[in-house]
Amino acid sequence: MRSPVAASAAVSGPVSLDSREISLPDAAATVALGQRLGAVLSGGDVICLKGGLGAGKTTLARGAISAWTGADEEAPSPTYTLVQTYDGPRGELWHVDLYRLKTPDEAWELGLEEAFAEAACLIEWPERLDGHLPPNRLDIALEPRDGGRTARLIGHGAWRTRLDAI
Repeated sequence: MRSPVAASAAVSGPVSLDSREISLPDAAATVALGQRLGAVLSGGDVICLKGGLGAGKTTLARGAISAWTGADEEAPSPTYTLVQTYDGPRGELWHVDLYRLKTPDEAWELGLEEAFAEAACLIEWPERLDGHLPPNRLDIALEPRDGGRTARLIGHGAWRTRLDAI
């Protein structure tokens, strides 16, 4: 595993890892990581954002949404609406917060299965899907550390070879 690097640090040399850890010293670094992520997303990509309340999931998502849409627009947390959608030059992006769901079936009622196939998806609280996640996805676990946070990226399926682009 690579040692932690700052979110704004360049990655040198070929990287073929399926996981890595990135140090995020502040909210700006978390947004920057989200922007780099949003720049490489395309339709059908699923990103699972994990971490406790206040871990930075929505902050990271805001950076990705900004890069996706090409605009610095307001991106509210979908905690109460469950889903916020954004249009960009590459199609639709879904920002989903599953915190309030009681069963995985409720997610399918939102149209999440169709979104997995067509839209880029940022999913907060993916554990609410009880393991019903696509095999091709990127998991990002955010944890507080030393006044900032750490992002652990784990690529599954096709994402195993795409981590070096972030």
